[in-house]
Amino acid sequence: MAQGRMSSQNGSSVTEFVLLGLTQQPELQLPLFLLFLGIYVVSKMGNLGLMVLIGLNPHLHTPMYYFLFHLSFIDLCYTSVITPRMLMSFVNQNIIPYAECMAQLFFFAFFAIDECYILTSMAYDRYVAICKPLLYKAIVSHRVCFMMTVGVYAMGFVGALAHLVCMLRLTFCDSNVINHYVCDIPPLLSCSSTSTNEAVVFIVVGVNVIGPSLTIFISYTLILSNIICIHSRKGRSKAFHTCISHIIAVSLFFGASAFMYLMPSPAEALDQDKISSVFYTVMDPMMNPFIYSLRNKDVHTALKKILKERTST
Repeated sequence: MAQGRMSSQNGSSVTEFVLLGLTQQPELQLPLFLLFLGIYVVSKMGNLGLMVLIGLNPHLHTPMYYFLFHLSFIDLCYTSVITPRMLMSFVNQNIIPYAECMAQLFFFAFFAIDECYILTSMAYDRYVAICKPLLYKAIVSHRVCFMMTVGVYAMGFVGALAHLVCMLRLTFCDSNVINHYVCDIPPLLSCSSTSTNEAVVFIVVGVNVIGPSLTIFISYTLILSNIICIHSRKGRSKAFHTCISHIIAVSLFFGASAFMYLMPSPAEALDQDKISSVFYTVMDPMMNPFIYSLRNKDVHTALKKILKERTST
């Protein structure tokens, strides 16, 4: 087992870690490798395709699709941080240097927090569009959209930096084995757990999960109360369908995240945590492009227009 020593400047005697991966059962390695490779390819193509579609079609240059573009960008980067290392653990011993592990932790936390706040921005956009339609263009202007997006990435950076600083202060135990497929906070803390670090993690994760969750819940409570007051059945149906895809995406992401980070679990429960984390690290980025496009007439129209232009040339 690979172990090493490093200077005390970074607070750790470990120079590299061994990621055990999703499972240690040899008969499952190849099927799971093929499964998650397929998910990775579909996720890449889906998110990149949605970004290209939004970028090429002027009719999709609206606040809703502006935020959806950034959600696809975040998911595209998110999977690039997580899945390659996960696939590597299925075919070989996955040894990751200390510095690379900390870098993966930082970008993993950065894009996860970004997703929390971009979903919150999308909920606010839908709230204004349905509850204040006459003021929509004035409230959700291009400048406001830009500032909200800057805030999304700023919150991601601050939260990820807080987690990274906490991890860099740890002195890890002699064992450098991480029972996970990614350098995440719970498995790292299980190797060198301190009450201070656990408190910081709980606070940062709590702020970045509970805060956006409450904002989204309040937004959709107001939206639903407004939809109920719409007299036209067609109007109610149209308003509901503009929100249902976002509600599904939010439920999947925040549900799995809250279960993973806000419910204290002993070290022996890490196998269960690995399974639950698959939903928001691997499945959610793959499903988002389909959730937002399958029942979306604007996306269907834009796709048909581009395909028609390409076939006619």
